[in-house]
Amino acid sequence: MSDMNVGIVGLGWVAGAHIETFKAVQGGNVTAICSRREHDEAALEAEFGTPLKAYTDYEAMIADPDIHIVDICTPHPFHADQAIAAAEAGKHLIIEKPICLTYEDAKRVRDAIRKAGVGVCVCFECRYSAHFTMIRSIIDEGLLGELHYSEVDYYHGIGPWYGQYGWNIKKDFAGSSLLTAGCHALDGLLFFMDGQVEEVTSYHTQSTGKDFVPYEYETTSVTILKFEGGNKIAKVASCVDCLQPYYFHIHLVGSEGSLLDNRIYSAKLKGMEKSRWSTLETSLIDSGDVSDHPYEPQFQAFIDSIGTGEPMPLTDFDTAFESHRVVFAADRSAAEGRPVKLSEFD
Repeated sequence: MSDMNVGIVGLGWVAGAHIETFKAVQGGNVTAICSRREHDEAALEAEFGTPLKAYTDYEAMIADPDIHIVDICTPHPFHADQAIAAAEAGKHLIIEKPICLTYEDAKRVRDAIRKAGVGVCVCFECRYSAHFTMIRSIIDEGLLGELHYSEVDYYHGIGPWYGQYGWNIKKDFAGSSLLTAGCHALDGLLFFMDGQVEEVTSYHTQSTGKDFVPYEYETTSVTILKFEGGNKIAKVASCVDCLQPYYFHIHLVGSEGSLLDNRIYSAKLKGMEKSRWSTLETSLIDSGDVSDHPYEPQFQAFIDSIGTGEPMPLTDFDTAFESHRVVFAADRSAAEGRPVKLSEFD
């Protein structure tokens, strides 16, 4: 298979991380960008170290037969329509999270992708991190036994000191605390906890701190999840109004042991001391900086999947769609003050 050419729409800091990542991906090259602003192609090449054709017209870029993959890095409200247009043009897709801001739009995107038969990668890249890979391996090796409870929480204060603050405060751009950021934690929880979510109950609140008052939506939510079968429950907190270091909290509790971030106790490992955690050395998910995110193995898996014609592992569209269903159910629960069954989102 010849190399796949990637056109990126949106030229913010996430796009910059994607461009840099593709330099190390075999079989894929970023060759074009689309932005509302005019860009000098020579200046782009000097900045990013690779030749880039510059478009201001998205329709023109997706009509270009030399573009095989469209990588959507625009603000959240534009994702759905841009993804649908690219799919209808026969382009494979990389979609930054969230896929969109409403369940109705998620279904429109899903239907367009199915009709077009294109490959899709959704940027829940934490599933490709060393930390998540290690945890999933521990679960698969049975060191925790059967999980019955877990907590995966996202703490990332997005204030004026953070690049996306200017648009992240707007409800019609960010959607909710879960959609704009905490969906990484919820998706991670679903990665660890095998089974289908049956019902969620969610509550939300907002800091009175001066840096967070401008937010047009509640910036902290906590969601309780009940899984089908009645023997598994879990909790996800999403907090973008905290004043503290970034923290991605993971606590898994099973019949044979527990895991806390990068520490473990397992009755399966003879001679361990239950009164003390044993540390597992790995690279933690401990930053919101996209330059630290594991895009390279994710994008490589996506390029490879296009070659085989199979859905990519871990972050294919259908898997990401299920995570979004749970997010939308949680946001409905918080808004309406009641438990919400996932069957409401069929």
